[in-house]
Amino acid sequence: MALHFELVTPAKLVRSEDVHMVVVPGTEGEFGVLAGHAPFMSTIRDGALKVYRTENAAPEEIMIQGGFAEVGDTGLTVLAEHVEG
Repeated sequence: MALHFELVTPAKLVRSEDVHMVVVPGTEGEFGVLAGHAPFMSTIRDGALKVYRTENAAPEEIMIQGGFAEVGDTGLTVLAEHVEG
């Protein structure tokens, strides 16, 4: 079962894909999101968003700055103020 992940900035949709897991740099600490995670919202701090495409894959790191993360029925959406790269 895959997690649908979207990374969005105020200017554009950066990513929209199905992945195994995403680790988000929350303001209260990092948290991992897998498919079927309970719904919630969190603010995020500047740091590395880690995207695991498959269960045993090395993470791809995407540097983000500020914003919000929302886990819902459709997956994980990260609205970042800025994405490097």
